Amino acid sequence: MDIGLANIFRARSAVSRSISAENPDGAVGGGAKADPNGQGAARELGVGWKVRPCISLKAGETVTLMDHDGPGVIRHMWYTFRESFYRDVIIRIYWDGQDAPSVQCPLGDLMCNGWNARQDILALPINVNPSGGMNIFFPMPFRTHVKITVQNDSPNDLGGFFYTINFTEEPVAADALYFHASWRRSNPLAYATEFLMVDGIEGQGQYVGTFMTWQQNNKGWWGEGEIKMFLDDDGEHPTICGTGTEDYFGGAWGFGRSYTAPYMGFQQVYKASGEVGARMTLYRFHIQDPVFFRTKLKVTMQALGWRAEGRFLPLQDDISAVVYWYQTLPHVPFAPMPPRNLREVI
Repeated sequence: MDIGLANIFRARSAVSRSISAENPDGAVGGGAKADPNGQGAARELGVGWKVRPCISLKAGETVTLMDHDGPGVIRHMWYTFRESFYRDVIIRIYWDGQDAPSVQCPLGDLMCNGWNARQDILALPINVNPSGGMNIFFPMPFRTHVKITVQNDSPNDLGGFFYTINFTEEPVAADALYFHASWRRSNPLAYATEFLMVDGIEGQGQYVGTFMTWQQNNKGWWGEGEIKMFLDDDGEHPTICGTGTEDYFGGAWGFGRSYTAPYMGFQQVYKASGEVGARMTLYRFHIQDPVFFRTKLKVTMQALGWRAEGRFLPLQDDISAVVYWYQTLPHVPFAPMPPRNLREVI
């Protein structure tokens, strides 16, 4: 199941499959079968040419992109669509017949593009390339079944939704865990409270990443807060506690400038850091340093600035987060996705 540059030359029993609008069920020999019927750009070329490269999502519609029996591993997914829908298209992934999704996120935020704005991301598990080509490479094993849906939770139709899901059909190891991701937002964060990134994780697994959007509602420096990871039997105090927001995301001394790197990044979206209304995105992937938990996990982030006389100022900023982790099944069901008015970017 493990594939990388060091062993890519080895023979395997896996077989490759791909799902797209041109081969909706990934069937063997099932691609490029759409008939233009004398319409569209391929009307003179016929079957086998570029007839159905994308789909449309009507307002409020949920479409199943993948509904496939296992065992297998999703190796790569690629998406592109209009950025004004980044927080309106909700992706859900269900493993092995579970009723509750293990992935439930706005698709833009899952791909480290928040605020309905395109940003290039040069991370190891997620690449977003010009102009809005979203790629995720987290391997996602499944044993008996996988179902992937996308919902257009918008009052507007979305034309031109492009996707490709590349996967292998192969045995899955007994110790393989299931990929999970969830999203939540506090707008604004209540005074003197910590932003709850994720809670209620139960099972064995490892935490593998964070993506955050952050809007300043006060001027000045905003990143003194510490991340806290409460593992297993932790009570009031966490086992893992960071030293500052920029420290957790691999920067220092107020970041200084934007960067995107294999495991961590910080980028400005709107206005400069320190200004009221400034919008930032941040990511940190725990690829070389996953955070292992045996039974439970809770993660929080403080939001702290400075008062003029040298005291901390608890901030009431607009903060959201996607968290990425692997764990055993079944998982504790997520809360319902917040309604569109609570996700909206204005």
